[in-house]
Amino acid sequence: MQLGATCLEGGRCEFLVWAPSCREVSLHQVAPRDRILPMERQPRGYWRLMAEDMPPGARYFYRLDGERDRPDPASHYQPEGVHGPSQIVDHQRFSWSDQGWRGCALADLVIYELHVGAFTNAGTFDAMIERLPVLRELGITAIELMPVAQFPGERNWGYDGVQPFAVQHSYGGPEGLKRLVDACHREGLAVVLDVVYNHLGPEGNYLWDFGPYFTDRYRTPWGDAINFDGACSDEVRRYFLQNALHWFRNYHIDVLRLDAVHAIRDFSATTFLQELAEQTREFSLGNQRTCLLIAESDLNDPRVIRPAELGGYGLDAQWSDDFHHALHCLITGEALGYYGDFGNVGDLVKTYREGFAYAWRYSSFRKCRHGASAADRPAQQFVVCSQNHDQVGNRMNGERLIALAGFEAAKLAASAVLLSPYVPLLFMGEEYGEENPFPYFVSFEDAELIAAVRRGRKEEFEDFHAAGEPPDPQSPRTFAAARLDWSKRDQPRHRAMLAFYRELLRLRRANPVLARRDNNQLEGWGLEDEKLLWLRRWNEQAEVWILANFNTKEGSCSFPGRSRGYRKLLDSADRQWQGPGSRLPELIEGRCKLHLAPQSLVVFQSAD
Repeated sequence: MQLGATCLEGGRCEFLVWAPSCREVSLHQVAPRDRILPMERQPRGYWRLMAEDMPPGARYFYRLDGERDRPDPASHYQPEGVHGPSQIVDHQRFSWSDQGWRGCALADLVIYELHVGAFTNAGTFDAMIERLPVLRELGITAIELMPVAQFPGERNWGYDGVQPFAVQHSYGGPEGLKRLVDACHREGLAVVLDVVYNHLGPEGNYLWDFGPYFTDRYRTPWGDAINFDGACSDEVRRYFLQNALHWFRNYHIDVLRLDAVHAIRDFSATTFLQELAEQTREFSLGNQRTCLLIAESDLNDPRVIRPAELGGYGLDAQWSDDFHHALHCLITGEALGYYGDFGNVGDLVKTYREGFAYAWRYSSFRKCRHGASAADRPAQQFVVCSQNHDQVGNRMNGERLIALAGFEAAKLAASAVLLSPYVPLLFMGEEYGEENPFPYFVSFEDAELIAAVRRGRKEEFEDFHAAGEPPDPQSPRTFAAARLDWSKRDQPRHRAMLAFYRELLRLRRANPVLARRDNNQLEGWGLEDEKLLWLRRWNEQAEVWILANFNTKEGSCSFPGRSRGYRKLLDSADRQWQGPGSRLPELIEGRCKLHLAPQSLVVFQSAD
């Protein structure tokens, strides 16, 4: 039996809710007519009702103990927001056109992360559809939606969601999301959905009224942890496991990105994440469609992605924060907060080789040793980026990398990501050099909560010693500043950046050496004083050398190639990419000295 409202034939609807804290539960239908229907108690704290004359579109609350009306914890739609009634959705009514879609292999993912509200001026799922061919033509294979579960108001990053099954009404609701996913699959694009299983937001979170969804035995940055391993945790797990399958089944989502799994407190012998991985695999096999799980984790723990037979949780991939931090520090020179643990070329070399820089190594920021070796894991199990919503938006002013370090540095960063053997993630707009910031924004209704959020943003930057006041998260102007300016793509400098990204993605896809998701056939070296990095990648027929200069002045080195001749495939300093101009030859024969432009990257391939 499925939680929430399940439409049946003949206008009937079955309701199931877990409410062990309640003495009685009734269904309060508020539209198209007003009536109260008592629910029947079931084992283990569930309440059930088979209702007649309850068509799709009907709106309802659960009435708890005869006195409190609350939205359905498993509501599929909240057309009036988080405090309003839930609406019945019949998922069988949508006419899908993606019957031949079988998903996207992990190794083929090129992910484009975006915020639905800021991606277009309209800020809806439908408005996104016309942009999909542009992304496909660029070389993107998957879009990643920041969370779309119902949150308070109309402006939010999505991590304050409080109804995990409901699709945000201001984006277009359930039908809008289905139209978008269907259109993505027609374009050959997979859809990654960001889901949050470590906390719920502070406004409209009514789960407390129903049962022990939370526990005070653990604390998270958002308060009490979700109860994944205590009394009644089987039913809490069922709620979130059904949520994951809900996105796969009813919305044809291909990949779930699991937010901050390090904040899921679970000491069970079989963890929630293991159960989730098992049920996802079963769903994939049963539906002959590839469904994947990618974790965001700051633990540097390879158990997250090791298969169950090797003692792991069995998730398909995880983000590598170390890659981002190592790259960001080399480019910007920043050393405050957690960036203080990075800054050496060797850190980036190690992440290219092993996925993590910190593998049971002392972290000055954490004041303890951190991480474990992931050298046994294939490259396709790591997602890397030069920027994402966290690393941009959690800066005080939400500055993008190009605003911090400049045009040449942005090209260098893109090359470092897209020419890696890992799964790359782009953050919306970076492909054409968008300078608009992406600050943190909300639209709460509670005055005390708004004041607390403003105060919290100020305190958050103490570790970074940031001066001044952050943009007001509640202000519509803060949200408006985050919208992409698509017209920039037609300006010469931005057009050159877009062409550069397109060429990087073409090389990644078409070059036999760079197309391999393999860091076993990869060697790396770093010259710390010169801030130069060399990578050698190869297969049985050819080798590719990637030379990167992270210095703000010209760098010189002897070409390290081993064969007789090499031809240049790409140089970020070339004028066709609006660079300062390259001093490098098109063909290298024998040993020679190379002069790399400041903050540039060049690719050579063996010519024999």
